[in-house]
Amino acid sequence: MKRVGIYCGASPGVRPDYIKAAAILGRTLAERGIAVVYGGGKVGMMGAVAEAALGAGGEVIGIIPQSLFDKELGFAEVSDLRVVDSMHERKAMIADLVDGFITLPGGLGTLDEFFEALTWAQLGFHLKPCGLLNVAHFFEPLLTMIDHMVVEEFMQQAHRDMIVVDNDPGALLDKFAMYRPPHADKVKWVMRKMNADFSTD
Repeated sequence: MKRVGIYCGASPGVRPDYIKAAAILGRTLAERGIAVVYGGGKVGMMGAVAEAALGAGGEVIGIIPQSLFDKELGFAEVSDLRVVDSMHERKAMIADLVDGFITLPGGLGTLDEFFEALTWAQLGFHLKPCGLLNVAHFFEPLLTMIDHMVVEEFMQQAHRDMIVVDNDPGALLDKFAMYRPPHADKVKWVMRKMNADFSTD
């Protein structure tokens, strides 16, 4: 694994644990020779990951829309800062550059990025691991909701199992190294069961 995409908040959050975990993740990635690819910001969780990785000698690639860069939110000191036209272009470029995705605590934008990467994996558009760094049990309510989706048959267990979860950055990366995507017959494209349920034959 050469590069990991990081999704996280531009806010530090209310708990010191959040920023601490972001910094530990940045350092851990740098120490393992894995580049950080992220949204290019210099504040909150985003800035903490980037600063820690740079401080440990790591490579950091930031990708930021022009509108945010113009508001002086870009982290100019990263290894490679790429300014793009839109949020859509930012997300697509991150996805193209990385070998996996790690999501830390954040808000709506963070969840949007996580679920888009996971949905693409579910559809078989990529085979990259999608992880949650579950700092201070932040993602427990979300995981409960996802488990409810499985129970209600809006999501397959195989796709729930694609979500890699740990509260320790090093352990999460170890799980990434062991990750194997679901078998091709589990990829949700046109589900056989759905076809059978709606068949008129």
